[in-house]
Amino acid sequence: MKKLFFIISAALLTFTACKKETSKDSTNTANASISTDSITAIAKRAWIYGYPMFYNYKAIYANAIDKESKTYSGFNTFKSSTASATPKDTLVVTINNDTPYSMAALNVSDEPLVLQIPKIEGNRYFVMQFVDLYTFNYEYLGSRVSGNNGGKYLIAGPDWKGETPAGIDKVLRSETNLIFLIGRTELDSPSDIPNLKKIQDQYKLTSLHEFTKQAAPAAKKYNMPLPVWKESDYSSPEFINVLNALLQYTKEDDSEKELRAQFAKIGIVPGVPFDSSKLDAETIKAIEKGIAEGKQELESVISKTTDAGDLFGTRASLKNNYVNRAAAAAMGLYGNTKEEAVYVGTAVDKDKNALNGNNNYVLRFSKNQVPKAKYFWSITLYNLPKRFLVPNPINRYSIGQKTKGLKYEPNGDLVLYLYSASPGKDKESNWLPTPKNQDFNFVMRIYGPEQDAINGTWKLPLPEKVK
Repeated sequence: MKKLFFIISAALLTFTACKKETSKDSTNTANASISTDSITAIAKRAWIYGYPMFYNYKAIYANAIDKESKTYSGFNTFKSSTASATPKDTLVVTINNDTPYSMAALNVSDEPLVLQIPKIEGNRYFVMQFVDLYTFNYEYLGSRVSGNNGGKYLIAGPDWKGETPAGIDKVLRSETNLIFLIGRTELDSPSDIPNLKKIQDQYKLTSLHEFTKQAAPAAKKYNMPLPVWKESDYSSPEFINVLNALLQYTKEDDSEKELRAQFAKIGIVPGVPFDSSKLDAETIKAIEKGIAEGKQELESVISKTTDAGDLFGTRASLKNNYVNRAAAAAMGLYGNTKEEAVYVGTAVDKDKNALNGNNNYVLRFSKNQVPKAKYFWSITLYNLPKRFLVPNPINRYSIGQKTKGLKYEPNGDLVLYLYSASPGKDKESNWLPTPKNQDFNFVMRIYGPEQDAINGTWKLPLPEKVK
């Protein structure tokens, strides 16, 4: 699995720092009688709770704030890729290699945005996935949900109370003011890139005041600025400052009132700067124990997960299962809800041994086992533990239903070859290269899955080691 980074999310036993320079001092004052066991328990919960937000912010920061980032476009502007992903794309783990991305970090603190989607000709698959700061997939547009005829959609934050202007097909309301929007548009082949680019260029985001030709609203003021994203923050008390800054952009859900109250006992309060230099040795020890327990629980969930379908979705569908939400972020940030796409994969062979590029494998689908998809299916291979695409001599990172030249057996079965070197010219059409001397896993994505894949009755076959 990807490296898990520690979050320190507790405060002082005798808390004298971190006072806001306002009258709301009481929200910053930790309970002096809180036990070390309570600090450990709250730290564990906060570590798990904050994990997906922290790595979601990594993408938001790279897209909208860090001008040195190759993915930078600023807030509320699409940054599109016109080609499939390669091993150089390492911003997101377990990256999708089927549908080039159009990504945008959104900030709707001041006013909503209007998303305009063009009519997309033919049966080309596309999807717009709306992910709030918590990483809930709170809304979808696209071939499955809204069709390919295009439209205009209002993206609003939790506190917006304005009137919906004429010409808007639907209002998409988020419970956070920071949103990450992931557009995916099917690319048929390299020769299809001009057509893809034409579509991507028509994905437009416009501020509401520009859309209605009115004056811009006043900017909302936050007590804390958005922080510089640093990986090291997740292994130091500084994480609490990051979490407090991010929580300013959320609305407290009724189901989390008790949780937020627990967090406040140890200094986790939206918009309140945190002075970690005041932590004493006993508190640090209690925090570190909570971190270790949180990490252990998250690693356990990840190690037992073979079907990630239930890890992605809305708050209602995930039922506030924070460890599952964290596991989803660790295994594949921005995975789709299973009704949109089903993800199944494995890191072991039929004999339950780890997949490694020093071995050769065949993956056999019987005629009736080849998945049925409304749109298409694919298999993408990743190295472990990084979960990135693997360089190989034929620059093939995925294989699937739309792979040109894919060969089926005379009886309709499908055999794929997972080899580090060519399995032979007659088999190269069905070859998915593996990394020499490295462990790996692969993920099958089924776009527009049938019910048997959604409910789990369809099963992925496991690779068989070639003796």
